[in-house]
Amino acid sequence: MNTASLLWGLLFGSIGLGYFVYGRKQRAAVPFVCGIALMVFPYFVSNSVVLVVTGVAIAAVPYFVRL
Repeated sequence: MNTASLLWGLLFGSIGLGYFVYGRKQRAAVPFVCGIALMVFPYFVSNSVVLVVTGVAIAAVPYFVRL
């Protein structure tokens, strides 16, 4: 694991924590699930490019999906 992956994981984990807290307080499923996904997926992805692409995609889901 290199420094870039660590910092990207920290960034996406922080965004995920924000989504998680928002989704829990508002009882909204999409931000809640995306928050959990953003906090967990950096543990399984070691490639920085894949990490960034996946993180941006998951972070954009609550903006486009309204349930």
